[in-house]
Amino acid sequence: MKIGFSTLALFRNTNDEIVEIAKNNGFDMIELLAENSFNFNTEDALKSFNVMIHGPTVDLNIASINNGIREESVRQMKNTIDMARNVNAEAITIHPGKIGRNDKRLRKVAIEKAIESIGELVDYSDLTVSVENMPERFSFLGNNIEELELIQEETGCMVTIDTGHANTCRNPKEFFELKNICYFHLNDNNGEKDQHLPLGEGTLDLELLKKVDKGIIELNNFDNILKSKKIIEKMK
Repeated sequence: MKIGFSTLALFRNTNDEIVEIAKNNGFDMIELLAENSFNFNTEDALKSFNVMIHGPTVDLNIASINNGIREESVRQMKNTIDMARNVNAEAITIHPGKIGRNDKRLRKVAIEKAIESIGELVDYSDLTVSVENMPERFSFLGNNIEELELIQEETGCMVTIDTGHANTCRNPKEFFELKNICYFHLNDNNGEKDQHLPLGEGTLDLELLKKVDKGIIELNNFDNILKSKKIIEKMK
């Protein structure tokens, strides 16, 4: 398994510092968290790694039924794709969006909007666009196999499987069996809510990790990233 980490744990560090940390700790990949404050300038430092991008999520919703919000969200994703070229990124992971009201009719409309937005991003991008599965909560789209498969079929995108998100759903194993998986986000939880615990500190069946070929450890604390890396290495 190729192992990397998300800069969620180091988002105030420069790219040079992040690369040095990655090298010193034996990582193969880096996922850059691309919120508005992120610095993409030091492209040379990142050339020795497989670089993934996590598209911005704060205050954005590419599935919004408000066209102004949806269009601005898509515009910011396109800006992120443009910046991603500077660091030779392989893929951008995006959230499929959400709905603000518990209404099945609105969910159907939101899925249609999400497909429209994702299709636009796939057409725009020269790197892989990958949609992340979301936790088991009604407001999140893409938290079941049927929606993820529909989005893939209609847009040609790939999927990023978040192990913690999958673990909140009734059958986590089925997410690992989806076609066209780009890579995985690795984290754990109690099976009820998204907690971003280190691997082995929740209820995730760690045997499922044997199906992972590329994994980004996505945690809030770098010491916990290193703990999870050791868990993965012991499984080899």
